[in-house]
Amino acid sequence: MRGFLKLAAACVALAASPALADQNESAGENPPVIHLTQTGEITSAVWRFFKALRSEDKTALAGQMEANGMMTIHDRMDPTAPKIVFVPVSQHLENWLKSPQGLDERMYEQTILIDGDMAQVWGPYRFTSAGTTTHCGINSLSLIRREGGWKIANTSFTMEPPSECERLGAPPERIK
Repeated sequence: MRGFLKLAAACVALAASPALADQNESAGENPPVIHLTQTGEITSAVWRFFKALRSEDKTALAGQMEANGMMTIHDRMDPTAPKIVFVPVSQHLENWLKSPQGLDERMYEQTILIDGDMAQVWGPYRFTSAGTTTHCGINSLSLIRREGGWKIANTSFTMEPPSECERLGAPPERIK
């Protein structure tokens, strides 16, 4: 809900900004129109993705992701030795089948951008195992519209120690 309210406020501010309107008109461009129904569809797809992540059915995640996609992990768990890891979504889905129960990830959607059949969702997240935070960071989820709805195609995210969750604005461990 917090993400939706921020998006609605941003849309109102953007529509009310004459400086931005003048720039688009002088460039001969029309800004893309984002309909609230599209935003709702994106939010629902992201919600289904996180629901599948926490599901006891380890095959549920495959229905929410594009198997040809890519995951980019900006691993900052050791600040003295950050690394970037690339994992094909197909490999992640195979690994996920072997993951333990009790995993959960929560995200505040802070930014949603849509253009035709592509969308981007950005915001802080917290990842827990058996109720304890293992890491947190910033998610950047790229979605594509397929027949039957939106799917997560690519993800890029930072992975930081629990001590950084407050600074990043991650959701609390338990949402009440």
